[in-house]
Amino acid sequence: MRLLPDPIWMTLSSAFYSFLENDSAFESDEMDCDEIDCSDPLALSGRCTCHEGLQIEIFEQPHSMRKVANIIIALQKLQKFTSKVQSTEFTEHEIFKMIMENVIEESVVTDLRLESSKTYSKQDKVIRCAVCDNLKKTLLLNNQKSVPILLAATLKGGNTGVYINLSAYTTAKKATDGQPVCLGIAQSNLYLACTEVSGIPHLTLEEVKDKDTLKLIKEDSDMKKFLFLRQVTGVSVNTFESVKYRGWFISTSNEEYKHVDMCEAEDKNRQKVFSLQDQTVI
Repeated sequence: MRLLPDPIWMTLSSAFYSFLENDSAFESDEMDCDEIDCSDPLALSGRCTCHEGLQIEIFEQPHSMRKVANIIIALQKLQKFTSKVQSTEFTEHEIFKMIMENVIEESVVTDLRLESSKTYSKQDKVIRCAVCDNLKKTLLLNNQKSVPILLAATLKGGNTGVYINLSAYTTAKKATDGQPVCLGIAQSNLYLACTEVSGIPHLTLEEVKDKDTLKLIKEDSDMKKFLFLRQVTGVSVNTFESVKYRGWFISTSNEEYKHVDMCEAEDKNRQKVFSLQDQTVI
């Protein structure tokens, strides 16, 4: 390996030692100082400076194999570009650039933070109740068609509509924008669900044969469509917002016997406020 002149080598040496953070001390368990052909008295202390362009320092403190490996790798890379040097006149910027390109390797660190998926756990407490909108219309179940649907109408003569089983859910982080709930039709396997039809969220009734699948609902699960955020204001003012499609609420038409569906918060043509009647804990 051709040695660089002393000024150039000293500049490289300084940057090189700073980069390795003192990892470049040569390890020597048993080095015979008699082999150093040097009349300089400093040789007796293990330090020689009489050879122009070359400086060797020997430390009694042994270093780890990792530090030795760093030295060997760095010296091999230095040898690659010193063999291509055509001139000894370099600016400090050029020397620094050579070191950066040939010695220092760029390491890309990817920070992977795995966050546990949010889950909703069903509580044992269930409330059975009748649901009325802000215009006193009661929810009714229409089973006459092939697909059951919910309607809203004003009932007279003591008639009652369908009863809803309201089940609350808990999460690891308490929700600040409402209580997650699941709404099922009493004495049936039908549950209210918010699903997308032609790109628009709609309210449907879906059958759940295995009710155990509703005990634990994960954030990325399709079962999330059965969850609604119940926001209670005062004593009896309730709204039900879809957990899967935020900003969409269960709502009724201003007209009688119309389909209960979903609407956006700013929709003024539908009723989004409900009260719970005849509440019973089951």
